[in-house]
Amino acid sequence: MSEFSGVQLPEFDTMTMKHTETANRLEELAQVLHRELLSAGLDTSPAARLRQLAGRVTTQAEDLRRRQNLVHELQRQKVTFGRSTPAGSFLEIPDNLEAANGLLDGTLAARAALKAADGDAKALTELEKYASRAGDAEFVKAFLGALGACGVTRLPGSLAAQLHDARRRQNAELVTQLSDQGKKVLAMLSTALAAGTDPKNPAYTGADFLNDLVKEGRTQHTSGDTTYSGYQAQALIWRAHDGNPPFSKEFIELVGRDVIVYEHEQRNDQWAAARDPLGRFVTGKQLPLIDLAGALGLGTLLRPEMSASSPGMKTPSSVVDDLFHAAKSSREASQALLNHTPTGWTESVLDYLLTTRWGASHFLNDYKPIRDMLVIATTGQDPTSKELAAAMTKILADEVRAAFGKAADGNLELRNRDLFDRYAPLSYPLGRAIAANIDQLSRLLLNHATFGNVAAQDMSYALALATADDAAFEALVRAQTEHMRAALDTVPPVGLDASNAERLGFTEADVKAYDFDGDGRVDKADIKQFLTDRTVAEARPFGHIMEIRRQILIAQGLDDKKADEALKTMVGNALGLLPVPGSRQAGQLAIGAFGELVGKGYDKLAGTAYDEVAKQVAQRMSEYGRDLDQAHRTLADNRLAVERLAEQMLATAILNKGLLDGLGQGKQSFTAGSPRTVKSFAGMTPEEYSQLLAWTRESGGSSDLLDRFRSTFRRTSEVDDYLGLQIPSSPGSGE
Repeated sequence: MSEFSGVQLPEFDTMTMKHTETANRLEELAQVLHRELLSAGLDTSPAARLRQLAGRVTTQAEDLRRRQNLVHELQRQKVTFGRSTPAGSFLEIPDNLEAANGLLDGTLAARAALKAADGDAKALTELEKYASRAGDAEFVKAFLGALGACGVTRLPGSLAAQLHDARRRQNAELVTQLSDQGKKVLAMLSTALAAGTDPKNPAYTGADFLNDLVKEGRTQHTSGDTTYSGYQAQALIWRAHDGNPPFSKEFIELVGRDVIVYEHEQRNDQWAAARDPLGRFVTGKQLPLIDLAGALGLGTLLRPEMSASSPGMKTPSSVVDDLFHAAKSSREASQALLNHTPTGWTESVLDYLLTTRWGASHFLNDYKPIRDMLVIATTGQDPTSKELAAAMTKILADEVRAAFGKAADGNLELRNRDLFDRYAPLSYPLGRAIAANIDQLSRLLLNHATFGNVAAQDMSYALALATADDAAFEALVRAQTEHMRAALDTVPPVGLDASNAERLGFTEADVKAYDFDGDGRVDKADIKQFLTDRTVAEARPFGHIMEIRRQILIAQGLDDKKADEALKTMVGNALGLLPVPGSRQAGQLAIGAFGELVGKGYDKLAGTAYDEVAKQVAQRMSEYGRDLDQAHRTLADNRLAVERLAEQMLATAILNKGLLDGLGQGKQSFTAGSPRTVKSFAGMTPEEYSQLLAWTRESGGSSDLLDRFRSTFRRTSEVDDYLGLQIPSSPGSGE
């Protein structure tokens, strides 16, 4: 056994006793020597050194006594075992006390768990005492090793069966007791299982244990008169997980993937019949494999996050939904499940879940686990996240396309409301996935590129589904705002030339590219041209999002002529005011204007994904910019809100790039100091901010830029083309 030592127990006891006696004698000798040397007027340092030696031996003796006590307890509990050799019988004990304690407590906890699985109420109470040890690696290894995959499976099965029996007998007191105990035990099991099945965790129990979980999951088990599959019981553990530590991709690769295949094997015939027109009438809806709590009608009695005060609450979950809950604890685990095609299948798990199996998810209305998992798996900046985001966008665009058509007035209509409602629960994760890859929208519209297999028309139908969700729509607008902010920041500052290019983060090649008139210096005319180009380019994806949002509101019979509260808040908080993280304020008037708004690690966000930057910007501006822009009070619709955000961003870009330098000599209310600079935005009043925007329009050229943004932004021809519409023109639409 690794990290273990072998001892002969009688000899170990003798050694411990003699070590203790030696320590005592050394201490006595040190005291006597000290007295003798002191009385003789000699140096007492030899006695001091002897006392130090006695102290070390005493410490060793105390450690040996602790080990001795543990050895005797391990032997008494029959936790460890002897080994016979030609030299005698040896007892194996851990080399450190933590491991010994973990071995002892883990084994005792496993024994209590096995007894509890057999219905022993006292053992269940005993097991609760070890709940706090579930994060201890040595404990977990011993606990899972002694419990085994069979015990891990039987325990939740027994808990559910006992609860079911108590409810059947209408024993309310016992129901409450078992519910409370069951939640704690399942939470303990989930923590231990996540740690013990992760190769990166010191508690890892090995691949054999994972394979045993699969074997037990596919096996039929019995508790009393209740028969269930192992996965139905294991699922209760997964649903009890609090996310820490996360389940590993190795757990998902072995156990999770098999769960998907197992349910398909169990339900495939019934699902095929349910999809057939005649079979649908006879067999009904697409039923998933329900977990054991749901099968026994226990509602939320074994859900740690739910109160047992509502024993009649009926919220069953499927085994696969519980798996999603476990998988969402890490991006790697979520992706390991979704980015996989089982042997013999022609579709990936992601495709299968969103098409073939979606009716089963729809049956229970338990959407949170899959929504959370999809968000985790598709919103990273790693290649797999992007691949999954593109795949989900294409799948859902194809699935929902037939729900839409052109109404008599040329606007969007819902031709198949049932189909739209069927996929509406996926609007939010779809919106988040697109927001995390918002740069792809510009590539699709401006460059006619593709995002995986997604073309511009696919993205348009996907946006019709995504923008139907308020929170998804907000995430998209915030991400596109950051994309526009970043695009405007690529414009060079006034005065860029070969002498200062490196200091300002540019190259000599950049100077030549931005210097339209060829005088060796980037002047205001050059900057305005580049700002115009960037503004027009950003207006197109912004307009695409906003018009499709307007169309889906019209199609649902909702009010498209009011501003969403989220957008009004963004305008009021002056969300467009901040510069890009890491940007350099080249304009002299901008010195000190952003102050604490860009302090406290703001520049560390440089290079972060647009949707993540959007979250940080929203947090900062909600603290410092509340109601700075009073225009939010009178916004009539979402398009006006976005135009105001664009004006905020253009004003900041113009100020930052130095287009206003030399124009701020007057004593405007929004400037201070000598020479005059713009006041800190954090301390600026709404009236002063409004005057700054007005001055920027009049003196800095933002009025022309805003006109170019507005005329492009309100153009609906691309939405017409991609969604097959003929949107009626409206005032200021650009048509």
